[in-house]
Formats: sequence, C-alpha cells, structure tokens
Amino acid sequence: MSEQKFLQSKIPTTVITGFLGSGKTTMIRHLLENAQGKRIALIINEFGELGVDGGLLKGCGLDNCHDDDLIELNNGCICCTVAEEFIPTMTKLLEREDRPDHIVIETSGLALPQPLVAAFNWPEIKTQVTVDGVITVIDAPAVAEGRFADDIDKINAERAQDNSITHESPLEELFEDQIHAADLIVLNKVDLIDEDTLDNVRNIISSHSDRVPQMVTSSFGSIGTDLILGLGVGTESDIENRKSHHEMNHAKGVPHNHDEFKSFVVNAPSIHDPKALIERLKTIIEENDILRLKGFVNVVGKPMRLVVQAVGQRIDSYFDRPWQKNEEHKSHLVVIGLHEIDEEKVRKTIEALDV
Repeated sequence: MSEQKFLQSKIPTTVITGFLGSGKTTMIRHLLENAQGKRIALIINEFGELGVDGGLLKGCGLDNCHDDDLIELNNGCICCTVAEEFIPTMTKLLEREDRPDHIVIETSGLALPQPLVAAFNWPEIKTQVTVDGVITVIDAPAVAEGRFADDIDKINAERAQDNSITHESPLEELFEDQIHAADLIVLNKVDLIDEDTLDNVRNIISSHSDRVPQMVTSSFGSIGTDLILGLGVGTESDIENRKSHHEMNHAKGVPHNHDEFKSFVVNAPSIHDPKALIERLKTIIEENDILRLKGFVNVVGKPMRLVVQAVGQRIDSYFDRPWQKNEEHKSHLVVIGLHEIDEEKVRKTIEALDV
C-alpha cells in the first residue's frame, strides 16, 4: 500500500494550538457550523479547573455538535499527560462503533504541540489515526503590539509602553514552539489591523523560526473547512525535525513545568450592567497583570448567559445560549496570570463586583 493510501485509511486528526485567547474555540465553532456532513470528535484540553472552552461548544445547538463527541481533558496540560490521559482517551474513542470521520484536538494555550504529535507514533494509535496537520492560531493584533518579540529595539519602537517582555520569557519560547510545530499558521483578528501592520506581523513570525509554514488570514476564526480538515500532512512522521525548546532543554537536564503560570476560578456575583462589568474588568486586568480571563456571567433579568473572554485589555462579551432548565445561574471566571499574581486580591476584587 502506498504511503498516501495508508494515510487515507486512517482517521485524520487536526491539532489546533495557539496562545491564550488567539481564537481557537471560535474557529472550532465555525468549523462545526460548516462541517459538510462530517462527524467530528473534539478533544479539548484546558488549563484550569473550569472547562470554559468546552462549555462554549457543548449544547451549542448545531447538528454536528453532539455532546458525546466532545471530550474534555482538564487534569493537566495535554503535553504532560500523554500516557496517563491522552492515549487512553484516544483508545476509547477508537473503540466506539460510531467512529468519527475526523478528530479535532484543541490544546491548552500552555501546551507544547510536539509531545502530543509524537504520541501519534505510539503503536496503539499509529495504525488507526494520522495527524492531518497542526494548525497554530495567532492573535495578529497582539503580535503587532510587540508581544513575544526578540529584539528589544523593535519592542521599544513598536510598543514603547510595554516593558514586561524579556529575551528569556517562557511565553516567547512557547510562541516559537507553536510556530515551529505548525503545518499552517492562521493569523486571526486581522480585521483589527491594516495591511502594513499585517505584513509586519508576518515578518515577526518568520523571524522566530527557521521553519515557517504557510500563513493564512482570518477574522472571527472564519476559515475554509476544506483547508482546516484537508492538509493531509501526516505530521507525526516529521515531528522529530520540529524540536521544542522544552525537548532541547530536557536533553540538557532542564525540567519542564508550568510553574510560571497560575490559574484559578472565581465565583463572581450576578450583574445588572454588562458594559459596566467590562470597564471594571479592564481595570482589574491592568492592575493585576492578568494574562487571560474567561468565563460565564449571570445577568439579572436575562434568560441567556453572558460569555466573557479577555486577552489583556481586549475583552469580548456576548450572550451565547439560554440557561438550561436545571442549570444553576452562577457566574464563574477563570483567571490566568504569571505565578506571582496575587490570587487573594483578585478573588476579593471580583467577588465584590457591584455593577
């Protein structure tokens, strides 16, 4: 059997990775809305106790959105729990009578793509599944603002007010690993920048890796299904040539963990004024150096839950669906910051919100 026919006999899997708030979940929802009759199984790995991204996709009301096709892995970073959690999950999925046509894996914003892709070479997986491609979603406006740039002069020129970026930032290493592992890079949120800025973003990304794949642009995660689900790369066969910073450091005896980050869930009060909430959250994010904030909020008098997603000072909010019949109308927010974040202060501030 030729290599191409062998790949076609396996269930294709698309790995979608990207930094916090890049728009991965929005892109997956768009994918489900345009699945062209394919049954897609989703494996979602989130960093934190509350499965917000899974909650955005569960019960979304789409024909291709079955709750039993959505599997959440919340027990740790998927790149660190391959043997304990990911392999058993894949094995169980493949044992189903109604096997999916395609598998999509959304990694945590903190996960390394390389160890996950390498797991597809395990004997119990390799004969049945192939990695159709690794897609890295990048927040183009964030890159345009100078985040994760190596050159201090560029940082000063493009983002004079940002003094938090350093040469050795773990976030920068993660950013580079996601570029290096990708078969396709999606530059998302390009509606927020002009063409000259977009060209600059492409140049910044190219400068961070000696291996830069094709780049495409997107707004609101909207991109052709045929492109997302039709790369046909078989990435597991080439992943040895895409070493991550962690793998190179591991060979030198440097341990890997996510101690640089802290994630916790805050039970927020119900609110009356969504606009006032957003303005208050902007202040809280700025005062506490919060990297990412996301969750669901109950608005008094509204039958639908309010989704809140923040990356830095940029906050998106919308009503996604009605509260379900037996669902408690509670507000939960996941906060992700660097390890030094004052969790107690943030908790007290959010719990005391009165808007």
